[in-house]
Amino acid sequence: MPNEQKKDFGQAINELKQKATDKVNALKESIESKQEEAGIYGDLTRTGYPMEIGARHPISLVKNQIIEVFSRIGFNVSEGPEIEDDWHNFTALNLPEHHPARDMQDTFFIQTNPDVLLRTHTSSVQVRYMENNKPPIRTISPGRVFRNEAISARAHCIFHQVEGLYIDKDVSFADMKQTLLHFTQEMFGKSKIRLRPSYFPFTEPSAEIDIYWGS
Repeated sequence: MPNEQKKDFGQAINELKQKATDKVNALKESIESKQEEAGIYGDLTRTGYPMEIGARHPISLVKNQIIEVFSRIGFNVSEGPEIEDDWHNFTALNLPEHHPARDMQDTFFIQTNPDVLLRTHTSSVQVRYMENNKPPIRTISPGRVFRNEAISARAHCIFHQVEGLYIDKDVSFADMKQTLLHFTQEMFGKSKIRLRPSYFPFTEPSAEIDIYWGS
């Protein structure tokens, strides 16, 4: 700033400073004296509002109910990877390569590695559990499974399964039937079951279950 202009410039700066200070003070007094509307500012020293958590998904609710029923009769929960290898998903379950039952699975294979796939059932978890645990074994394996099926109002390519594994001395098909009956009655109340002979390559004998839930 040239010397001959410093005096005028200094006065202008001082006036601006004073006006700004007066304005700030006036605004502070106005805010402090104004009655705050409830809910806009409130007490800034108080703790924040509690976070509202969402509700559990219906699938999670049913899954937890199933786990609770089986846990009361001595079953624990085992989990495994959803991206599985061919051995644990098929071969170890008596489904070797080119076995016709593999076509029933409609598998999602990983293109970069044909031996890697999205598990088609949670039976692969049972295989892994048996590799690392000795009998007696009593476990259930809940989880998501994936099959390349047409999506409709009644079906999806991603769904959930709960499989059970019971290995011990003096265990028979009758134990499985009674376990299933106990489970259905705990889940659905008064109910009846019917076992129909069926084919599964990794169990013998094999059966499918029908549940009657009515009067």
